[in-house]
Amino acid sequence: MSDPTRVPEYDEDSRYTYADYLGWEGLERYQLINGKVFQIATPSIVHQALLMELSTQFANWLKSKPCRVFAAPLDVRLFPKEDNSDDTIVQPDLLVVCDKEKLCKGSVNGPPDLVAEIVSPLSTYCEFFLKFHDYLEAGVREYWVIDPEAKRILVHIYENGHFISSVHKGNGSISVSILPGLNISLGNLWQAAL
Repeated sequence: MSDPTRVPEYDEDSRYTYADYLGWEGLERYQLINGKVFQIATPSIVHQALLMELSTQFANWLKSKPCRVFAAPLDVRLFPKEDNSDDTIVQPDLLVVCDKEKLCKGSVNGPPDLVAEIVSPLSTYCEFFLKFHDYLEAGVREYWVIDPEAKRILVHIYENGHFISSVHKGNGSISVSILPGLNISLGNLWQAAL
């Protein structure tokens, strides 16, 4: 096994794989999207407060149920390959996995059933645009984009080959499509971010 190396300097023409990613050292967090490196910024207090509240609501409802909720940092290999040559490794803020076969020691191997991302001022349109298409291609069934500044959640549900999108604002609730019976309280979510 080779010695761990620092993440390479940004090179627009270079493409990296999960095998490369496993050898990088340092405290920084990274994602690979179609072989390109994206550094993940340190989350803000608001980001973490929202994530904790959202995680709590999911975790409380999922007790004694087969699906599991996880929060970043956790590597998700959307298109895993046995030889580690896959080139898309993301770290969604929150994810729900219902297939225990996808849960490996160091990563989730395959698409989660639900992914939630919290937008930050450092998030890039390119990053979210690329991820959206990769999530769609991989088979993520529900994708949330949470904007704390606008207090708005964009929900994409993938059904019968199509995405159905809706915007949720205010203090109501969101019915989680993949988990019938679970309603996420927006009032509690926004209150946690104060």
